Amino acid sequence: MVFKRLLGSFGMGGLAVDTVLDADAVLPGSALTGQVHLKGGGADFTIEHIALELVARVEVEHDDGESDGTVAFGRFGVGGDFRLAADERRGIPFSVALPWETPVTELYGHPLWIALGVRTEVSVAGARDKGDLDPFSVRPLPAQEAVLGALGQLGFGFKSADLEYGQIRGTGQELPFYQEIELTPPARYAHQVNEIEVTFLANPGGMEVVLEADKRGGLLSGGHDAVSRFAVSHSDVGQINWYAEVDGWVRQLVERRAVHGSHGWPGHGDTHHGGGAQYGRGSHSYGHGGHDHGEEQGHRSGPGMGTVIAAGAAGLAVGVVGGMVAAEVVDEVGDFFEGDDEE
Repeated sequence: MVFKRLLGSFGMGGLAVDTVLDADAVLPGSALTGQVHLKGGGADFTIEHIALELVARVEVEHDDGESDGTVAFGRFGVGGDFRLAADERRGIPFSVALPWETPVTELYGHPLWIALGVRTEVSVAGARDKGDLDPFSVRPLPAQEAVLGALGQLGFGFKSADLEYGQIRGTGQELPFYQEIELTPPARYAHQVNEIEVTFLANPGGMEVVLEADKRGGLLSGGHDAVSRFAVSHSDVGQINWYAEVDGWVRQLVERRAVHGSHGWPGHGDTHHGGGAQYGRGSHSYGHGGHDHGEEQGHRSGPGMGTVIAAGAAGLAVGVVGGMVAAEVVDEVGDFFEGDDEE
């Protein structure tokens, strides 16, 4: 980004700020590092406070439809209480911890068109001014990559990804929104489901994987949603046959009967029922009487499993480009960083 001039009423020309991030892409739960560059104006300034705010563009469901809004999901003080002389340049290094539930914005270099940004706020003489949004990219954790890679191997294709405002009941979700990655089914499931949505809720010990299927209706029944949830440990990623594991998850999901009210939406009478998953050997289903696949299918992977997972995830990522109307999505993401209205 370029310097943005702030607080023009304070001295001639005011103060200019530019936030520069170090890495091209980071992991959920890792440190986002960089520097806030300040350039003094025509007078001395006392910088009272510098803060960084993590923001995301999310979809909000209402009774009469959907709308987009900006939601903050982290705020960090990174400096302040110093004097900046006229025309002085100074860099303020920072390192802030991303939440473990930070959404994934790319898969093997292919963007998912999820809009995340860092907004810089500078306080001078009791007045606060927010600068432009600086985008940052997030790549999947190894466990997330393994699950997506297995789905790619199973023949699922990428359809879209978005951020939904609200809580998924019965999980340990902490952020006010969650990410849904929508996938199209392979031929063997196409007659049973329209699509499958994947949500990852990561934490320091592992992650919850929420799978939701939009199931097709039959001659005597309408379509419905089915939901299954599974717990995965970060430490077991390299010891699981992910193809067999995720195949078991999908089979269980497709064979399940309807589960109604799987998502709790603010303002619709639903509340968040927090519940932490237990992480042990392999991965385990829980929440709706699912079967445990951890011991049956969670055995050590054979040679080259990491390469196979990578190939599956890369194959799934190819659909990221072809599965969306790229020009429209790029415009929406661009609008987010050019000028957003905070909700």
